[in-house]
Amino acid sequence: MPDRYHHRPVLLDATLSLLELGPGDDVVDGTVGGAGHAGAILERTAPNGRLVGLDVDDEALEESGRTLRPYGERARLVRSSYRRLNEVLEELGMTRVDAILLDLGVSSRHLDAPERGFRFADASAGETPLDMRMDRRLPATAADLLARASAEQLQSWFSEYGELPGSRTLARAITEARRQTPLRTTSDLLAVIQAAGIGRGRKHHPGTLVFQALRIAVNDELGALKEGIEHSIEALAPGGRLAVIAYHSLEDRIVKNAFRDAVRGCLCPPRQPVCTCGKTPRLELVTKKPVGPDEEETRSNPRARSARLRVARRREAA
Repeated sequence: MPDRYHHRPVLLDATLSLLELGPGDDVVDGTVGGAGHAGAILERTAPNGRLVGLDVDDEALEESGRTLRPYGERARLVRSSYRRLNEVLEELGMTRVDAILLDLGVSSRHLDAPERGFRFADASAGETPLDMRMDRRLPATAADLLARASAEQLQSWFSEYGELPGSRTLARAITEARRQTPLRTTSDLLAVIQAAGIGRGRKHHPGTLVFQALRIAVNDELGALKEGIEHSIEALAPGGRLAVIAYHSLEDRIVKNAFRDAVRGCLCPPRQPVCTCGKTPRLELVTKKPVGPDEEETRSNPRARSARLRVARRREAA
């Protein structure tokens, strides 16, 4: 298998431990990727546990299919977003599952494949297209968004999704630059960032935040996450567990708030004497605080350093 497809599952031991998997459990891996987590899950749920692996990336499914071939019919792979989890399970004739894992963000596979457009290494920037689609069936690439989005929309993405200082300045610089020539490669975008003076004097390359914002916008990652968590909670059998691994504060905040609301149940104002929303607690927290990688994992896999794992359990009476 090509080196670029080598997959190192993040927080594997902690995830398996906190999911408390057992023989015969039905599990969904909503971001199956290279099947690093999925293979370990199938080992834990042997001899008859089933795994449904979802991914929007065709290359990821090809790789995971090769990896999981020894497990035969116990592994079912579907090209779909986890935001459609409810539809997928219905199509498979499955009502509830015992555990769900969502490992968010961009994978090493994407970062290590220049043609996918997720990276901005100077050595290959001139040949790297501004694509950034995890699902290559999506109609719009990052280049498409940069070509047609208004300055206000660009500023909103850079500010909200990238938390980028100078978002307004960069948005205006992009709209000015594209009047002269389209932004098609990462080199084109990096030149605009540099000319606009974004990130001068800062420790980290400003391209990191810009590319994060565009990637999130292209793939509607935060919208998918909100929908995916809700469908995941509904798909869990009583006592089932949901584990989510996030890699930046925007993702982790959504997970934290979704878990909090599902634990609390009622969303009525505190001073309202009678509940009118009708919501009841659906989850119990397994992790009070997010679990991060230890020093050994961070040292052996630097891309794991920002990972944060949260786990919750579906209430028995929910």
